[in-house]
Amino acid sequence: MKSPRLRNAQTHSKKRIKKLLITAGPTREMLDPVRFISNLSTGELGYKLARLAVQKGYEVTLISGPTALKPVAGTKHVAVVSSEDMRLACVKHFKKSDALIMTAAVADFTPAKQALQKIKRRETQSVVLNRTKDILAELGPKKGSRIVIGFCLETEKWLEYAKLKLLKKKMTGIVANYYEPGKICPFGHNPMTSVFMDAGLRTQKHTNLSKSGMANKILGWMEDLAGA
Repeated sequence: MKSPRLRNAQTHSKKRIKKLLITAGPTREMLDPVRFISNLSTGELGYKLARLAVQKGYEVTLISGPTALKPVAGTKHVAVVSSEDMRLACVKHFKKSDALIMTAAVADFTPAKQALQKIKRRETQSVVLNRTKDILAELGPKKGSRIVIGFCLETEKWLEYAKLKLLKKKMTGIVANYYEPGKICPFGHNPMTSVFMDAGLRTQKHTNLSKSGMANKILGWMEDLAGA
């Protein structure tokens, strides 16, 4: 049986958070009309989150980069391709949302120039990359009473980097994930080990959970943060 304190906190959070914005999947930064820079994200976690949130009664907008997944029934689905597409969609829908869960793996770099025609194999290429605009660095300081949960994936010093990102971007919390090629791989259907860190630098670790299990933990944490 749930304690009155926990039940009251959940009731408060559900009243406060009605409109939930979730981002998912990778972005694609085009080199030419058929080639792009991207990453290993499949969007699996974000889609699981969206599905669970709909089941719990939230009004969900899902902004998704290119994935092989079907749109989640009951959500407002916004399809994007590039990091700039993602940024513009986030800025637009953030204004009308009570919380943002940013699971999308947005590219950090984009080609300075996109070739108009397919680059031929015989041509030697040097690609100049520019940094993309940081969505959470833009939205975090504007969050007001909103809950903003970011994500990071690191191959070293994962908690140290998570702390720096959390504080610099003024998020409510961050989900830190560790990736060790060949050993620990959180992509696709693989289980995840994550550390949740809030603005007070309190942490909780969740080990070897399925994407559905992690989605449930994240939504519960969001509700706790809203009721704190």
